[in-house]
Amino acid sequence: MSVVALRNRLTNDDIRRLVKGESDESRAMAARKICRRMDAASLTEAERTAARDILDMIARDATELVRRALAITLRQSPNLPREIARKLAADVDSVATPVLQSSPVLTDDDLLSVLETADTAKRCAIAQRERVAPIVVHEILDSRDEDAVSIAAANDGAEFDDAAYQRAFAEFCESSGVMDAFVARSQLPLSVTERLIAHVSDVALNRLVKAHALPPQLAVELSEGARERATLDLVDQAGLAHDPKHFVQQLRLNSRLTPSLILRALLRGHIAFVEHAFAELAGVTHSRAWLLVHDAGPLGLRAVYDRTGMPSRLYPAVRAALDVYHGMEVPQDEIGRAQFRRVLAERAITRFQGIPEEDLDYVLSRFDEDVESIKLAG
Repeated sequence: MSVVALRNRLTNDDIRRLVKGESDESRAMAARKICRRMDAASLTEAERTAARDILDMIARDATELVRRALAITLRQSPNLPREIARKLAADVDSVATPVLQSSPVLTDDDLLSVLETADTAKRCAIAQRERVAPIVVHEILDSRDEDAVSIAAANDGAEFDDAAYQRAFAEFCESSGVMDAFVARSQLPLSVTERLIAHVSDVALNRLVKAHALPPQLAVELSEGARERATLDLVDQAGLAHDPKHFVQQLRLNSRLTPSLILRALLRGHIAFVEHAFAELAGVTHSRAWLLVHDAGPLGLRAVYDRTGMPSRLYPAVRAALDVYHGMEVPQDEIGRAQFRRVLAERAITRFQGIPEEDLDYVLSRFDEDVESIKLAG
């Protein structure tokens, strides 16, 4: 059986309009009609081979509109040959996106290959697929394309594993678009829901409460301390390695560089964060803030502290924590650092009993997390 046999199922006008149509629109309509007939017909293997030749001819057509007609008509068809689907996926955006978004014949490897050189339109199309495998989700995260990540975040079919959720919060926590998009998912792990409260807008928070059956009172209780808790989580994970000066500047711009946050960070052993926070609030260089914070005498810390505008009632707690810190050696391994943080806070609390109760509760609650991490590491 040849192309001639297949043509018997089409009209001569269809073939003629495809090859020699008077306009691009006419040829595109002919291509659409041919594709629909090929997809609907019960073809023999020989006829299917002939159909593949015709589809390949359409996929190589010089006119974008004709190629797009093929892509749109067969975007959901299981009968679209994979090699032609891959060719369409590599085409210009208007041709590629329908296939990338919907074609069931493209494999994860095909999608990963496209993502290596994809632009935003193609990444967004892949992020909208009915199923996006974890390996593809991670590749989208690698792109750092907020539009594509937001679409994936809102797509129930995009399979975020624990590592993907962690990456999304670490890399896009300041993107309201990405954070709010997660709220659109029909199901979220409770741990993710709690972390979202720290980052989503008020409107998205209301949707989160309604869509995920989160009791409003629980949402209020979680949100009261969630922003500071999430900020310290970020400090824990990133270690302020990427530009601590800019980090504290952004916190201040967003009214999140609070005295409570700085005290909690200090009791968690994040001394570099405290140095940069003092420098930012006091309006001095980091090098000068470092000298004053770590001054062995009684005057240096007091001088820089007074310039920060932080409450005088917190000074004794800060003084006590830094005195304890200077008397300890910081371990280099993670288990040792977790134990160090616990000892630092315990000794500072013992030395000064006036630490605000809410800050004390926060630090004590983090002890349990540190103990658990030590057990898991062991």
